[in-house]
Amino acid sequence: MKAKEIQELIDFIAKSGLNKVNIETEEFKISVKRDPDQKVTYVKGAEPAPAAAPAPAAAPQPVPAAPAAAPAPAAAPAASDESKYVAVKAPMIGTFYRASSPESPSFANIGDEIKKGQVICIIEAMKLFNEIESEVSGKIVKVLVDNASPVEYDQPLFLVDPS
Repeated sequence: MKAKEIQELIDFIAKSGLNKVNIETEEFKISVKRDPDQKVTYVKGAEPAPAAAPAPAAAPQPVPAAPAAAPAPAAAPAASDESKYVAVKAPMIGTFYRASSPESPSFANIGDEIKKGQVICIIEAMKLFNEIESEVSGKIVKVLVDNASPVEYDQPLFLVDPS
């Protein structure tokens, strides 16, 4: 399951008011629980639900899509000035950390050469620390997010010069 699909599932669960959802396939098992004091509801057919959520007929769904699209045009003018750079974006929402602990050195600093697949930061989501790997090789020219700051899905984190 991709990060975008997980984000859509979380958004759907938040809007539906469900307290607990368990999804199990051959590849993975996901359990999401919102409030342990509330009545538990199980969703067995969760696959059709995310497909129904992005339907254009649902008014609430296009509204979140518009704010998600709004940061991209805001980043587009900056990207046009720095069009030769590639933005490494957040694959999920959470809290951005540049190092594995406060005492540890940062995974990636301005001027560092990085390779595709190299860990460049951590995003904490739901008490899980997810190592984020670079999708490009090159030199870090700018860090766009402060350490320990919240980040949104698809938010640019680093600018990389791929040349």
